Amino acid sequence: MQELVKVDANEQIRRFHEFLESYYYENIIENLRKDLKFVVVDFAELSKFDLDLANELLENPEDTIKAAEISLQQFDLEEINGAKVRFSNLPKNQKIMVRNIRSKHIGKLMEVEGIVRQKSDVRPQVTAARFECPVCGNIINVLQLNGSFREPSKCGCGRKGKFTLMSKELVDAQGIVLEEVPESLEGGEQPKRANIFLKDDLVSPLSERKTNPGSKIDVVGIVKEVPIIQKTGTKSTRFDLMIEANYVGSIEETFYEIDITEEEEQKIKELSQDPDLFRKLVNSVAPSIYGYDKIKESLLLQLVGGVRKVRSDKVVSRGDMHILLLGDPGSGKSALLKRVSIISPKGRYVSGSGVSGAGLTATVVRDEFLRGWSLEAGALVLASNGICCLDEMDKMNPDDRAAMHEALEQQTISISKATIQATLIARTTVLAAANPKFGRFDPYGVIADQINLPPTLINRFDLIFPIKDLPDPIRDEKLASHLLVLHQTPDLYEPEISTEFLRKYIAYAKQKIIPRLSDGALQEIKEFYLTMRSSGGTDEGIKAVPISARQLEALVRLAEASARLRLSEETTREDARRGIELLEYSLMQIGLDKETGKIDIDRIATGISASQRSHILVVKEIINELESKLGKTIPIDDIVEESKLRGIDEEKVEEVIEKLKRVGEVFEPRRGFLSKI
Repeated sequence: MQELVKVDANEQIRRFHEFLESYYYENIIENLRKDLKFVVVDFAELSKFDLDLANELLENPEDTIKAAEISLQQFDLEEINGAKVRFSNLPKNQKIMVRNIRSKHIGKLMEVEGIVRQKSDVRPQVTAARFECPVCGNIINVLQLNGSFREPSKCGCGRKGKFTLMSKELVDAQGIVLEEVPESLEGGEQPKRANIFLKDDLVSPLSERKTNPGSKIDVVGIVKEVPIIQKTGTKSTRFDLMIEANYVGSIEETFYEIDITEEEEQKIKELSQDPDLFRKLVNSVAPSIYGYDKIKESLLLQLVGGVRKVRSDKVVSRGDMHILLLGDPGSGKSALLKRVSIISPKGRYVSGSGVSGAGLTATVVRDEFLRGWSLEAGALVLASNGICCLDEMDKMNPDDRAAMHEALEQQTISISKATIQATLIARTTVLAAANPKFGRFDPYGVIADQINLPPTLINRFDLIFPIKDLPDPIRDEKLASHLLVLHQTPDLYEPEISTEFLRKYIAYAKQKIIPRLSDGALQEIKEFYLTMRSSGGTDEGIKAVPISARQLEALVRLAEASARLRLSEETTREDARRGIELLEYSLMQIGLDKETGKIDIDRIATGISASQRSHILVVKEIINELESKLGKTIPIDDIVEESKLRGIDEEKVEEVIEKLKRVGEVFEPRRGFLSKI
């Protein structure tokens, strides 16, 4: 940095006035028209205009910002009173990580970025107070520059002691806690936090959206020290650091907030008319991962999502789709999750082995800066209006998994701890991945029995895809060629549509397109649903449930997402068929009952298929009959023999008996005998 030339205060005001008039006059008028009492100044433009003034701003920001605001008041404009000057885009040497802030930075203008983890309520703060001397009647003005309320120590007449408070000036103020961005850390480092102090227009309802928990922001502000008060009431020799914000900007927006230029909009509309649209979009999801076209198509539809509907009775139908990938180790699940979290602007990637229920939903923490108890948002809340990629879901603690139930269906998180009772919004799309129960799929076993997750949780996912890694000479050769060529030439498989443009395309579809179900699409979905429902008959007399109302809603969401991708305001039969095709593919993989050859959703939803339910009824009937003949204690061999006569083999009888013992209907008083409870 060039040697600092001290600039006189009046000269600063004059230069700032000249600068603002030349560069920002129209901007000031436009902002005032919108009732925005601030102007955002690009530091690069200020340094081009006057380098000494720019340097003075960095080294002595408090006085320089004050001079800028006084110069702003000199414009002959209505409503200009109290307007603020905000500075953005500081030079690289002023951008610093929270962990690197030191005592030499105190009083300097710095820029930090991070994720908002906590946020206090907006409260008034005193900026200036007027006191009257009870002896001479003199009025004393005292500026309240730091955290503690200051009274005058002495009057001009010589009096010391208590003065009468006449009036005080208040501004709105708020505290937030900023945490370092995980991507900026090296292995083994814990993200550090900084306390940020906001006031005036930075806490207006419009600006407050930027600082909601989970938002990724950059903050330009003055580093200040805050005294630590010990239990004895004395000040400690150690100080806390705090940043008094001058400017807050969003780094990471949701799909709904991404700005799209007219030129980009034109390109998006042109792409939507491409007859090869879906192939290009699917190939751009994860081109470096071989195969899995159906899964990639589903992930694409998941990114776009269906339409959220709020009915007159306040019942909400979610538009977000949840997908679960169950796969053998090394099948590329984690890579798919990582890629999706990159495409989504507000994507969070968490691993089940290292996440708790509090880290996933929300927790209440004691915080000294915010005074008292505060709510700290977890990954599902932080990713609201975005996507949460949850890897290794099967490794999570069962109690922690239970915290997800409400978030997946109702899209809210309720918490009642300490003095806080709150319901947090979690409009988050969940993409989860898990391994089979025994590490790898048994190709001859039932998939539903190999999923190490509770049926109540599995049932909340719209689509479930098992990914089996079975030897196949043709596929293995193609996969090997794909991977080896990728290592030889890393940039060979570039996405047909760049990640940035794909993000803009999805954002445009989510922002502008709200498709309506056409009669044709409605009829197509209805016919499929009724056909599936009526196909569940079995010889045993108990009907399988091939599909439920949850899958019906999933079909609607898939069809709406397909229409959105085409930028169509109407969901057609083709969109409905695309959704039906994906759902059928998923159901055939996980819901097929090999005994009956029919799809049975109960395998997933309840863990018991229709054929098993039928066997349970027969065995229970046999137990009742034998009890009336033999008494309370029934030999298991007799139950097996009787079941064989009714067409149920021994293995299945043993399965049923184990299930009945688990639910507490029967018990084994001694080896080889059963009794009813």
